[in-house]
Amino acid sequence: MNKINWNGVFPALLTPFTAEDKIDLETFKINLTAQLEAGVDGIILGGSLGEASSLSNDEKKQLYFAAREFLPSNFPILINIAEQTTEAAIKLATEAEAYGADGFMLLPPMRYYADSEETLEYFKAVAKSTKLPIMLYNNPVDYKIMITLDMFEELLPFENIEAVKESTRDITNITRMINRFGDRFKILTGVDPLALESLVMGAHGWVAGLVDAFPAETVAIYKLVKAGEITKAIAIYRWFMPLLELDTDPKLVQYIKLAAVATGIGTETVRAPRLQLSGEERERVIKVIDDALAVRPELPDYKNIKETADA
Repeated sequence: MNKINWNGVFPALLTPFTAEDKIDLETFKINLTAQLEAGVDGIILGGSLGEASSLSNDEKKQLYFAAREFLPSNFPILINIAEQTTEAAIKLATEAEAYGADGFMLLPPMRYYADSEETLEYFKAVAKSTKLPIMLYNNPVDYKIMITLDMFEELLPFENIEAVKESTRDITNITRMINRFGDRFKILTGVDPLALESLVMGAHGWVAGLVDAFPAETVAIYKLVKAGEITKAIAIYRWFMPLLELDTDPKLVQYIKLAAVATGIGTETVRAPRLQLSGEERERVIKVIDDALAVRPELPDYKNIKETADA
């Protein structure tokens, strides 16, 4: 079975589009370059920020091969699975494993409000269909389905279900997971404005959003927290917070794409039915971004910081 080190920062990458509604591979590689230079630890393709619901499987494959050709051979590339049917989820998992993906982020069934038994059977069926590592996405706020501790208990025999993107907005859930399962499930915080707190409480990694525009600041916070340099991390985090809060709006894709434009590593083109921002809303978001850029902090030499043994 493939191995993924779930410690670190895993950007949920944006999917850039051209004016002709094709994937913009040139901009995609510009952003990848920035992520690599900042020191991220893996990438996730076709997540919510990547406009998953509007991408075809062929487009996800196109993104994978563009990234695989560009990145170091051992750099983890995860494909997001967010499907309406078990059959479609298994099909994507099987195809992606065949073409070389390193692992998956797996959401509960889309659209249908599955109960606990249905959700578990869905997860089990996908896990059985692949040997690749899986990170479940636990986000009952946006996707209405809570993966409870009892559900995780039932998933223990499925060894390739290795991690969880913790987006319940309840930081105490991290402690409950660790108390019950120890190190069995790696925990990655998935809500940008709760990231530092979650890392302090034991989250192993960060599936990040504003990293798409501010990769160095994101990795710096992670590294500083894991090195026990909490005061230094908090200083950056407080500056970052107005930007991080863009990650929790329904228009997070448009907001974060606009931020990536401001830092020179993205475009704001989206795929319909999403529309680019306009009017007062666009001005408001630009002000948040411009205000932050005006006082952007100088970062410490975070790349050479060593994590503490108990981080």
